[in-house]
Amino acid sequence: MARVRASLVLATALVAGIAPVALGGAAAVAAPVEAPSGTTVEPGTVVQDGGRLTVPAGVEGPVTLRFKATLPAGVTGPVRARVTLPITNWPVGGWTDYRVAARIVSTCSVGGGAFAACAWQGTSFSEDGEPVRVVLDLPAVEASATLDHAVTIDLPEELAWIGSLDAPVELKDASGTVVAQGKVGLDVVAGSPRSSQWGAVHAVDKDGVLWRYESTGKADRTLTPRKRIGGGWNAYDRIVPLNRATAAGTGDLVARDKNGHLWYYEGSGNPAAPFKPARRTSGDQIGRWQEYTSLASNGEGGLVARDKDGVLWNFERSDEAGISLFKPRVRVGGGWNVYTQIAAFGDGLVARDTAGVLWKYNGSTSTSAARPFEARWRVGGGWNTYNTLAGTKELGAGTHTELIARSTNGDLWAYDARPSGFGYAPSSLRTRIGWGWSIYKTVI
Repeated sequence: MARVRASLVLATALVAGIAPVALGGAAAVAAPVEAPSGTTVEPGTVVQDGGRLTVPAGVEGPVTLRFKATLPAGVTGPVRARVTLPITNWPVGGWTDYRVAARIVSTCSVGGGAFAACAWQGTSFSEDGEPVRVVLDLPAVEASATLDHAVTIDLPEELAWIGSLDAPVELKDASGTVVAQGKVGLDVVAGSPRSSQWGAVHAVDKDGVLWRYESTGKADRTLTPRKRIGGGWNAYDRIVPLNRATAAGTGDLVARDKNGHLWYYEGSGNPAAPFKPARRTSGDQIGRWQEYTSLASNGEGGLVARDKDGVLWNFERSDEAGISLFKPRVRVGGGWNVYTQIAAFGDGLVARDTAGVLWKYNGSTSTSAARPFEARWRVGGGWNTYNTLAGTKELGAGTHTELIARSTNGDLWAYDARPSGFGYAPSSLRTRIGWGWSIYKTVI
């Protein structure tokens, strides 16, 4: 009789949809209850830990984004989280979702597991009709009631323009069903620049002391207070960078003494003492460099030199070990006496003629040493207001190269770069970055 009564109770409970209770009062194990046909279960939530995250774009290193996903009951199998960066303020200059994704360095941890490298991806080529997005798919893990997620984010300084984002986060199961969703807040701010990315300016005063100014990486091109490098530079009548000096202390130069000998100063990589001790070069033109009225980098670590007849010669950098810096000279062409100043800039050089017109020579695609530059481009007139021109590495304008120009009243100006053919030329936009520079007889 007791068995019949128990069967009736169980049958009644099943009809009513009530979980059965074992005789004796202990809870019985129930099978998962499926939602009625045609109904959906609301996705769970994603909540960011610690509020909005400030992400410096610079050398500060990675910061960690943390969020917790709460899944609805009944979700089983592998689930995967995706973080989307809804960038809309794309700047001019060739930035794409794939280029941005390649510049973000991240590691990921899910459910308290070890951090492992994970890669951001662009979507513009893979999701037709969708907005341009940058996404990160975290590793898939087995579903549980809650899942902790952590993502380290390291951004270079060139991505500071991203700004503030409310980034959607979705978790999907193996069938593609969204099982949790929410947003995380990211505030991308300008961080400290890598010193190797920014330029340095050197100047020799009338007493022969060499001074150094370094870029701070700021948009206004602010330079650091000057640092004394050393004296004795009055021994030289020409000082020429072979490549662009950086705030990290890299960049080589050569200096011609009054006897026509050429001395090589190799970059040390130490900003406090940026040059190794001088060594005299050997090779083709020892003791005869005084025949040249202008010297400038050829854009490839070598030199171009104009002689007294206006002929330009190219000295390619030698691959030989030791101090044989240059290969034998190769004639480029005549007529260069029309220029009053010649200076390295970007991939080539700029030259100002007697009328004050500035011209840009882009680096050549030719492999011939006799053709280091393409045909010239006209930049513009009015450049006779300057008594010094010098090309530098980027000083903070986001253009990778700069032209600095000292006016006759001692003001120092920096010019943005603009595309010219397959290279860059100075634009009409300039920023004053210093004054009182008339105390220097040489600025490089």
